[in-house]
Parts: sequence; C-alpha cells; structure tokens
Amino acid sequence: MSIAMTAPVESSAALYDPYGITLADGHRYHASGPDDGVARAGQDLTLWCDARAVAVFQVSEADDAITLRASTPHDAHLPVQALLPVLAAVFCRHKACKRANVVWPGTDADPALADWLVAAVRDGVGEQFSKADGASVLHVSRQTFWQHPAQWLQGPSSAGMAQQYRVSDGKRHPLRAPKPVGEVYRRHIARLGTSFSLRAIDQPGDVERFHEWMNLDSVAHFWEQTGTLEEHAEYLAKMQADPHTVTLFACFDDEPFAYFEVYWAKEDRIAPFCEAADYDRGFHLLVGSTRFRSPGRTEAWLRSIVHYIFLDDPRTQRIVGEPRIDHDRWIAYMQGQGAARLREFDFPHKRAVLIAFERQTVFEQYAPW
Repeated sequence: MSIAMTAPVESSAALYDPYGITLADGHRYHASGPDDGVARAGQDLTLWCDARAVAVFQVSEADDAITLRASTPHDAHLPVQALLPVLAAVFCRHKACKRANVVWPGTDADPALADWLVAAVRDGVGEQFSKADGASVLHVSRQTFWQHPAQWLQGPSSAGMAQQYRVSDGKRHPLRAPKPVGEVYRRHIARLGTSFSLRAIDQPGDVERFHEWMNLDSVAHFWEQTGTLEEHAEYLAKMQADPHTVTLFACFDDEPFAYFEVYWAKEDRIAPFCEAADYDRGFHLLVGSTRFRSPGRTEAWLRSIVHYIFLDDPRTQRIVGEPRIDHDRWIAYMQGQGAARLREFDFPHKRAVLIAFERQTVFEQYAPW
C-alpha cells in the first residue's frame, strides 16, 4: 500500500543529506529526524523520496543495536536500496552500533513485503529477515551495510567484467576492467564535517600538482623519484598505459591532498612474495598536502581507500602492501587500523615489510567511520 497521497512534504532547506542516494528510478532518497539526519532513540526517522515522505520509523536503542519500527504502511513499490539512507542514519552516525533491525508490525502474512524482503537480502541491503510476534523484520549488521557499494561508488565497478584470463610477462591473471574516469568514490565523514573522494588524474593542473609533490623532501625520501615536469608526465602516462594499475587523487572537500596507485597484485612485482590470488590488490601512496595531516583525517582516508578497493570488486579478499622497512611509524599505524604484518622480504631496490588487510577483518572491526 502506497502512502504517497497522504505524505507530508519536506521544506527545500532540509533536502540536502550527504547520505542520500539517487536510484535508477530517477528519484533521490534521503532520511531525516526532527533536527538532522541522525537516528536518535525516542524520535521518528523519516525516509523521503525527493521532497515527499514515503516511510516513517520510530527509533529505539538497546545495547549495541538500534531498532527502526515502521509506523506507516510498507510500500512494496519502494526500491530496496531506498532503505540505505535510513541505515546510514544509524551506521554512519553511531560508531558503537553493530546491528539494525527494521520492523514492520502486523505484516507477517503480507506476501508483497515478503517478496520485498527477499529482494533486499539478495541485493545486499540486509543479511536476513525473520517473522516474530506478527511482525516482519529485516536484520542488518554493520559489516553488511558497509559492503553495499551504492552510496559510495560513483561509477561502474571492476566487478562487471566477464571473467577471462590473459598471460602478461609469464603471469596468468584475469582480464582487467578499463581504467575508471572522473570521480570513483565519495563518502561524507560526519565526525569531521567533511567529504572524502577519489578521482582519476584527468583534470588541468593534475600533472603539475603531482610533479610538485614528487619533489617534496618528505615524499622523495621514500619514493626516490624527484625529477622534471616532463619526467613526471611521462611517469603518469606509463601508469595510465599499465592495465594493472589505477592512479587516483584523494581529496577532502574536492581539494586533492594525496596520490594513490591501486594495483592488481597478481601482475605486480609483489606477487611472488605474497602468493597473490586473482583479485588481491595493493596500493602505493604519498601525501602531498600538509593541510590535512591530523590523526582523525589520516584514519578517515586510510579506511576510505581500503573501503573503496574492497567495494570495487567483491572478489577482492585481501589488500597487500610492501612499505620500506624503515617506515616503521607508518607500518605500526596500519597495524593499528587492521593490517597484519606478515613478514620481511627483499626487493632489488629495498627491504620491505609485507602487510595485508583482510576483507573480513576490515568490515567486522575496522569499517569506515
């Protein structure tokens, strides 16, 4: 049953929600409470389609779970992903919350809702559903919420490629997707009041910015690639031509501050040292701008790049790295963010430490925040 004819209309001043989502039906869905977009116990949380309310949930909290109890009839025509902004009002705002239960009272015999819940679980919006005391309940864990790509990826992922194999330099590996263009990832970080994004290096001034960063003493100490503008332009062109590497600028509020090389480990020089699986990945990085150096922002961008890589292909189970052994502070920091220190080994140009982020560990204990 649709409630479209009786739904209130939200004022235009309240329409912006950083966790809102525009779906394939052309409508933008977002959630809000009486004061803001936070799910708070004892308050109502409203789901909006553009400026029209389509569902209202009463919020309650117990231990490490939040319950959202529908006080309006369920609309079976609502896209299942429209529920994501409601869940964002829980998991993006409450770090300690591990589970959300969305309850529709008196609906245990509603076949349309039963079909909708099956679709929600198959889409990854929830992980299971149940019926109890005459109600239908969708159960969502924190790790399930953060593994859904719809709110964060800004374009097609790498996972859409049909699986085919190629041999490059004697290494058999899956055929990789074409390089992404434009912005690939965006996430609002409520606790910092800022947005983090990743984009391709394809805008005017990008090569000059990269050149400036590469010649900084703090960067040159580890990268050892100081050079001219022409040399750095050639380096980026070489990376762009390499199908196993994607180069990206990381931004806070659209201002670039760091450079990333995200690579497929199977084709990389690290493969013999880490027993790389077909979809293992890794990344190299440099932070070029000191404006955004703070403990809170470092945690935000590290968790975000790891989040992006795991979302880009759900077959990726591990992200590896090989920092130079004397970069001990950075190695220790990554360990504090969920990376495992596996062993030391020798490249021709450096002695390195093999580190790895495991998908299960990241989403269970170190999800973005």
